Amino acid sequence: MSPRDWAELLRVSALFTVPGDALAGAASAGARPNRGTALAVGASLCLYEAGMALNDWSDRDEDAIDRPHRPIPSGRISPRAALGAAGALTAAGLGLAARAGRPALAVATALSATVWAYDLHLKHTKAGPAAMAAARGLDLLLGAAATLSAGCRPAAGGGAVAARPDTVRGARRAAATAAATAGSSPTARTARGAASAGARQRFRAGRGGGSVRAAAPAAAVLAAHTYAVTTVSRNETRGGSTRAPLAALAATGAVAAFAARPRGTAAPAAAVVLAAAYARTAAVPYLHAALNPSPPLTQRAVGGGIRAMIPLQAALAARCGAGLTGLAVMGLVPLARKLARKVSPT
Repeated sequence: MSPRDWAELLRVSALFTVPGDALAGAASAGARPNRGTALAVGASLCLYEAGMALNDWSDRDEDAIDRPHRPIPSGRISPRAALGAAGALTAAGLGLAARAGRPALAVATALSATVWAYDLHLKHTKAGPAAMAAARGLDLLLGAAATLSAGCRPAAGGGAVAARPDTVRGARRAAATAAATAGSSPTARTARGAASAGARQRFRAGRGGGSVRAAAPAAAVLAAHTYAVTTVSRNETRGGSTRAPLAALAATGAVAAFAARPRGTAAPAAAVVLAAAYARTAAVPYLHAALNPSPPLTQRAVGGGIRAMIPLQAALAARCGAGLTGLAVMGLVPLARKLARKVSPT
């Protein structure tokens, strides 16, 4: 088992489509990236790779017929090793989410359950695309929950600043020290009460800023794109379907329209440019697959839909005023494109 075999099993070229989920989730929740966002990115990467390993383990008999070159049917990686990797990566993802806080762990638990249910059963049912879409939407919400758990509050101009979870404890210690020094006079008690009240107010402001619910529309839009890609992918080995790429083409237009519309007072230019980049990346391969639904063009359409995740995540961040975050996410595009030439993302 060489590193290249594992890279192929885990489809590492598709990894660059993952960090943008957490970053778009943070921006959609009205917060700046912080330690919680980084933990969410790590958890998402682990859970995504767990899904890749579990997918090939579950499809090993089918791949022996349709894709005998894949790592498991070709004998380069054993089924036991692939299943063990899926379990270990799932545990690592949940561990990272737990460090980001209970809300993030709750979302990550739902995400991992969806991934395992999809790979083990739902993939070959009518509920398959919906399950995959739910997983991607939950991944964006994981970024929102983890970022907010780390403590953020809105700042003037639509941004956010980090809250200090230890504000209350620090204020109480300072008040206790003052009381010990100055005695228990009415003046000292009044100062201590004012300090504690002010600290509690600042603490509530920090914990109350932003909302996971505010990220729900972005999660739904990302899920809609994922649903379209997954529907097309169900025919990638045999082709023959024009309906799926045409439906995905229509969905791309609706998703691009949403992503191009700024939220609140955010500047529209960046969101429009990034939404256009998303539409071009996804729509052209869909159109080719609709005109000629052969297996190669259908597979290319799936690959285009996967790559389009990155500009979509960037546009979703930019529409909320996080233009720099959107540009940072777009910086992953050339890396994903370069690695895709060596390891297929599908």
